[in-house]
Amino acid sequence: MTVPGTFRAAVEAKDLAAITRALDPGIEFHSPVMVKPYHGRDAVTGLLRVLLEVFEDFRYTDELAGTDPPGGLAQPLAQPPTQALVFSARVMGKALQGLDLLRFGDTGLVTGLTVMVRPLPAAMTLARVVGHRMEDQGA
Repeated sequence: MTVPGTFRAAVEAKDLAAITRALDPGIEFHSPVMVKPYHGRDAVTGLLRVLLEVFEDFRYTDELAGTDPPGGLAQPLAQPPTQALVFSARVMGKALQGLDLLRFGDTGLVTGLTVMVRPLPAAMTLARVVGHRMEDQGA
């Protein structure tokens, strides 16, 4: 199984330990509701723990993978592979759609994770609920 497949399977199984093993120690996480990214495996794991608790009926619906360099196929491969996982879930009963954009390093571990969610009312609810839980954890 590839590392991208491992990450997806771990998320779908809600296996935080397996998710953490798929993350690079220097991972950078871009949240849909925070201006500054989270840095490092421990900080990202803490946030993902909360998301696993908050999301209801989470499921990936589509998967896209890319390895093409920015200049197109005629250019040499200049960056590590990427993967986009489209998901649906609910938060506090509000339906949302989202996308996990994963970037992988040379070791195959996730070095970057950017999450986008819609619609705005669900994103605002997610921000409020996750913010409160992160405060409760002292993060």
